[in-house]
Amino acid sequence: MMTQNSKTGFLDRALGNLRDAWRGIAGSAYDAAAASSHPDLPEGHAERLREQMRACLETRGGEVSARARAAALGHAYLALDATGRERFLTILARDFGVDSDAVDRAVAELVRADGVEQRHGAGQALRKTLKAPRVKLLTQFNALPEGVKFLVDMRAELMELARGNPHLGFVEADLKSLLGTWFDVDFLELRRITWETSSAKLLEKLIAYEAVHAIANWDDLKNRLAKDRRCFAYFHPRMPDEPLIFVEVALVDGMAGNIQDLLDTGAPLLDPEDTDTAIFYSISNAQKGLAGISFGNFLIKRVVDNLAAEFKGLKTFATLSPAPGFRSWLDGQLNAGEEELLTAAEQKAITAAGAKNGGLKAVLANSDWHRDDALSEAMRGPLMRLCARFLTREQRENGRAVDPVTHFHLSNGARIGRLCWMADRSPKGLHQSAGMMINYVYKLAEIEDNHEAYTSKGKIIANSAVRGLAKP
Repeated sequence: MMTQNSKTGFLDRALGNLRDAWRGIAGSAYDAAAASSHPDLPEGHAERLREQMRACLETRGGEVSARARAAALGHAYLALDATGRERFLTILARDFGVDSDAVDRAVAELVRADGVEQRHGAGQALRKTLKAPRVKLLTQFNALPEGVKFLVDMRAELMELARGNPHLGFVEADLKSLLGTWFDVDFLELRRITWETSSAKLLEKLIAYEAVHAIANWDDLKNRLAKDRRCFAYFHPRMPDEPLIFVEVALVDGMAGNIQDLLDTGAPLLDPEDTDTAIFYSISNAQKGLAGISFGNFLIKRVVDNLAAEFKGLKTFATLSPAPGFRSWLDGQLNAGEEELLTAAEQKAITAAGAKNGGLKAVLANSDWHRDDALSEAMRGPLMRLCARFLTREQRENGRAVDPVTHFHLSNGARIGRLCWMADRSPKGLHQSAGMMINYVYKLAEIEDNHEAYTSKGKIIANSAVRGLAKP
């Protein structure tokens, strides 16, 4: 079983590997040894750090010297504790940002410029002043071994810290812009991950990064990589052993309706040549620091094309997906007032099934409600109806679906195909989705039109049966 402690150990080893990669090229006035002696970065050490950052921005010396200075700075960052890293990043934000006075002067020069050449020169000067020095500093890490991974992880930390420190939001935005350029989908490689050919190190990362259905142990992972399964991931050339996002696929006969059967390690293996349906049952973003960089939008289409080319018998491509926002939305509706959510017939059926106080909120507060067959059957109608309403009618002001998984699949060109009752009975599935899952269907002929309809007009494409469920 991959516990939280073992996952933490895995990440600690990854951090250690990064330190080792830079040890041979690091070395400067403020380095890892100095940072380790005072890991919280007190003010005296903070001034030494500022000098080190200024040295990194100087152009003296050649490429080897520049790499050594950047490696020393990164090595120092890794040696600091959480308090020290926040202070490190705050110095980067406050002392190496855009010089507003220089911007004002450059704007004034542009206003005074006369003629094409002068305006062009003044415009170039203004653009230069608008680029914060820290961007140049961050870019230097790109040339180091594991430097891109270092920056991805730095942004993951920044995303958390920026919530309580608005100055760090500017650094996070700079870093997101850089990563967005470096992680353009055209630079990424789609690779299949297998039990036989992938390294143990990579397989261990799959276990650590799986975010939808936790991988219990090595036998569970081997089952997910069996001959009737496929796993694909995007990789970046500068992070060749780090999956960015990965998708797990089951090759089955007919539409899968629950995750319990799909993940059953005792289920018989199927001959993939005889299957007619590919079910995408888990899509995990492996790098938190790449959140908001939308290369994942191209993953499904590429995997569908890949599978269609390999197996000519596949006719249906669909997901078995959670609705992680459903229960939180429903709880908000219940807190606002339960009376209007249920019809009189639904309320009567739930009460007759033995619900205490007859209320939907009271039933859901009991984590074992689904084990009572009569009560579960009484809850089925109203919860399916409310979930269909949530998926098809609830949208943000910008037209995006409220549920993040729904938004992801509609952005990728899918349609909402079917709601599956009690499809995930795990504590997580019940807590997030009331046990329900959704089949999003990808039809090759519709993908582009569905994508355009949703992204440009906010139109939610759903089968008529799902829309019918949403009506009271």
